[in-house]
Amino acid sequence: MAGPLQGLKIIEMAGIGPGPFAAMMLSDMGAEVIRVEAKASQAPIGFAHPRFDVTTRGRRSITVDLKHPDGTELLLKLLEQADALLEGFRPGVMERLGLGPEVCLARNPRLVFGRMTGWGQTGPLAKAAGHDLNYIAITGVLHAIGRADEPPPVPLNMIGDYGGGGMLLAFGMVCALLEAQRSGKGQVVDAAMTDGTALLSSIIVGMKAGGLWSNRRASNLLDGGTHFYDCYTCADGKAVALGALEPHFFKLFCEKVGLDGIDMSQHLSPKQWTALKPRIAALFRTKTRDEWCALLEGTDCCFAPVLDWDEAPEHPHNKARGTYVEIDGVVQPAPAPRFSRTPGEVQRPPAARGEHTDEVLADFGFAGADIDALRKTGVV
Repeated sequence: MAGPLQGLKIIEMAGIGPGPFAAMMLSDMGAEVIRVEAKASQAPIGFAHPRFDVTTRGRRSITVDLKHPDGTELLLKLLEQADALLEGFRPGVMERLGLGPEVCLARNPRLVFGRMTGWGQTGPLAKAAGHDLNYIAITGVLHAIGRADEPPPVPLNMIGDYGGGGMLLAFGMVCALLEAQRSGKGQVVDAAMTDGTALLSSIIVGMKAGGLWSNRRASNLLDGGTHFYDCYTCADGKAVALGALEPHFFKLFCEKVGLDGIDMSQHLSPKQWTALKPRIAALFRTKTRDEWCALLEGTDCCFAPVLDWDEAPEHPHNKARGTYVEIDGVVQPAPAPRFSRTPGEVQRPPAARGEHTDEVLADFGFAGADIDALRKTGVV
């Protein structure tokens, strides 16, 4: 086991989406994460084999019947030896199970209690159901994505679930764990996807306040409104991404592709954006994506091919950096970020439900007879 979080012990209440992603990040960085799963339940999204459930990698799995009174006590005993708990249920569920923060911190005052929800633990929407799309909708972020005069598209669930959700929870837990080392006291980390998504939009909110961003989609600097910051279709139907935001980068692009008659003093003029976009779109349709890559990739034109899921792991840059790894026959993103002295690593492939129950309980000090008794009573 390696990584900067080596030595930390975290209990993860099994869930979907951002919770497992946060737990994966912590495990990739060396923490020992024990995934607690219900004895008999079916995840909304099923996988043909656990190894494909990438965000559950790196952890050992145990099954516990938390509706059994002895199951609650079992988990509390595990928490006595843990540094943190991570859960992603609706507000009030852990309390109804007898595992709310007050109970858990009474058993272990140093415990960091991480809570992942869409709406947060408080507020008028706190107990309502929702998913990533709903959470990012009330932050202004969803409204800003897409083409003008069309409803916003449905983006992948990376903004709310993983960026504003799981990553913010992992960050918050590490912050609280650092503080607990100094104070000897744990606390609750309330991570809401609405809060995290709003935080991700900080630069856009600032630009809006400064008069540099409008509410109209595809009319701004970073939303596809310009000719120099957008995606274009090539002759073969594949796409490229041009991000020549600064004038000197766009000037180099013009020189490389033979685009003349451009008034660089009007680089930030919306009138020029409107006039030049069809011209550049027509230009990109004259060559295939590979031909444009041969001309522009690796230059200061701020250019890249738009790769699909199969192409991305094979790109020379990704291969050179080891951006993707293969675990148990499944190609997947490698741990990130990189550390010079304590690199993270995938500790093990995703586990089958309850695969490590006996092993984990033994590691936590339970005798063989005690484990047998827990099995006989149906607790595990």
